[in-house]
Amino acid sequence: MASRKPLAAGKRPGKKTSTRRVRGKLAPNARARGLEASDIPIASDAEEISALSALVRSVGGAVIGAYREPLAGRPLLLASLPLNSVQPTPFQRDLSPTHVKRLAEKIDEAQAFLDPLIVVRGLDGKLWTPNGRHRLAAAKVLGLRQITALISPDENLAYRLLALNTEKAHNLRDRSLEVIRMARSLAKRRGGAKELEFAAEFEAPALLTLGIVYEQASRFAGGAYSPFLKKVDRFSERTLTASLREREGYAARLLEIDAQVKKTIAALTARGFKSPYLRNYVVARINPVRFHDMKKTGAKPPMPIGQALMRMAAAAKSFDVASVSNKDLAWVAVGAGD
Repeated sequence: MASRKPLAAGKRPGKKTSTRRVRGKLAPNARARGLEASDIPIASDAEEISALSALVRSVGGAVIGAYREPLAGRPLLLASLPLNSVQPTPFQRDLSPTHVKRLAEKIDEAQAFLDPLIVVRGLDGKLWTPNGRHRLAAAKVLGLRQITALISPDENLAYRLLALNTEKAHNLRDRSLEVIRMARSLAKRRGGAKELEFAAEFEAPALLTLGIVYEQASRFAGGAYSPFLKKVDRFSERTLTASLREREGYAARLLEIDAQVKKTIAALTARGFKSPYLRNYVVARINPVRFHDMKKTGAKPPMPIGQALMRMAAAAKSFDVASVSNKDLAWVAVGAGD
């Protein structure tokens, strides 16, 4: 396929430009939003952040300044904090020693620690960072005494930063574990609230179910089951506490299904089938909603998740390895490539 020539500077695309291409552009918003420059600075002793200023001083830190973030106008305190006064939120993804080591080396080479941590007041008045675990660990490797932080009085911010964390890309396991840890933390604080109320914080219901699975089996192949869960898993109207108990049951069924899938894979391997797509193929074959088109039905699931798991378990037990051909696996490989 011939490559397209780049447009000359300042030249607009012609009529043949697709709607999709136009929509994909990062066009600036026609309507200006947010605060004016004069509205952003605030006094560090303002009443709305005075308690935070007192907390900073009580842990041996120093207030540097304060301002309102320019989008919604929430107050933020810029401060210097002793390293040992800050800890990561208990529901964050696991620390990557390799990433910490590399980050510490690069910061040391640059001779500059530039990015402040986002910090909120967590349980028992402790200072939590919801998105700076690796920078905090790197600072400890470097032996820093103090670290700069943007402190928010909005404690719920700790549960809304997962989507903004691009320091190290989350894989499915990382995201799922962080979401379930977040859910367990919220259940202690607001267990009577409906799970559905935290949809923005949890991002996707399947992450909750997979998170419980990963807690019990860290090497679980969640990617193979993710398409199935996306079609049947939904946020619950039940309380967060009750919903998490229910999801424990879903997770247990998934692990039972995967145990059966492993037996099927072993049987196929014994028959001479060798493919990296064996698991995906088997899971797709036992998926009771694999032909369901979400575009036609929108957000409505084809069946309740409990019913879907029951059918999937039955299909896993009755899987006929004699029905598998190399041609089938070839089609799975094509699909995975696409």
